[in-house]
Amino acid sequence: MNSKSTTIYIINWIKNYCSSNNISCLVIGVSGGIDSALTSTLCAETKIKTFVVSMPIHQNERQLILAEKHIKWLKKNYSNVKSIVVNLSNVFDTFKNTIPKNVTNNLGLANSRARLRMTTLYQIASSKNGIVVGTGNKIEDFCIGFFTKYGDGGVDINPIGDLLKSEVYTLAKYLKIINEIQIAKPTDGLWNDNRTDQDQIGATYEEIEWAMNNLNKKNLNKKEKKIVELYKKHNKQNSHKMNSIPICIIPK
Repeated sequence: MNSKSTTIYIINWIKNYCSSNNISCLVIGVSGGIDSALTSTLCAETKIKTFVVSMPIHQNERQLILAEKHIKWLKKNYSNVKSIVVNLSNVFDTFKNTIPKNVTNNLGLANSRARLRMTTLYQIASSKNGIVVGTGNKIEDFCIGFFTKYGDGGVDINPIGDLLKSEVYTLAKYLKIINEIQIAKPTDGLWNDNRTDQDQIGATYEEIEWAMNNLNKKNLNKKEKKIVELYKKHNKQNSHKMNSIPICIIPK
C-alpha cells in the first residue's frame, strides 16, 4: 500500500461524497483509539468543517487523556476542526437504572453505551446538516463483526472500512498522529474492567489478518489452527451484523 496515494484517495472520496450529497460537515466520535484518530484526521484533511466528539461514559482516565490530546492536536493543525464534549455517564446510569433487572446483562449494557453514542452523534449531525462518519476498519466491520449493531456500526459513511488494522497503523504513522495513540493497546472502551480488543477477540489483529490470508492453508500447526478456527467462529457468529437485514419477500 502506498501511504500517500491511499491517503489522497480517501480524502477525495470523502470530499466527493459530501459534494454530491450537499453535506455541510462531518461528525466523528473520538475515543482515543487509533481508528477514530485516523478517521478524524482524514476528515480534517478534507478542509470540510469537522466536528470531533468526545462522549465519555465512566471512561478510563487514560482513554480520556488520549482523546483530549488527539483533539488538541487536530485543532492545532486544522482550522476546520471543532470539538464537542458530551458526558453521557448520567444518561447511561439513568438508562441502566430504568431497565428492569431481569432484562439486563453486561454485554447488553456495553452495547447500550455504543448506541447512546450513536444517538448523540446523529443529534449533532442533524443540527449541523452533517453526516456521521464511521471509524471501523475492515477486520472489525467486514471480517469478524467486532462492533455494536446500530452502535458504532450505525454510520453514514466509512472511509477506512477497506483498510486492514496494519494499514490503519501505516496511515496513522504517515499522517504523524501522536505516538501515544499509535502504541496504545486497542480497546472499544465499553467495559468497566478496561478489557482490550485482544481480550475480547481472543487473538491479536495481526493474528486475525494472518488467518484471513491462510483460511485454506494445509498443514497448519496447533496454534495456527486455533487462530483460523477463532476467525471462522467470529465471522459466522457475527454474520448478522455484516449482512443485509433479512426481508420476508411476499410472493406475488
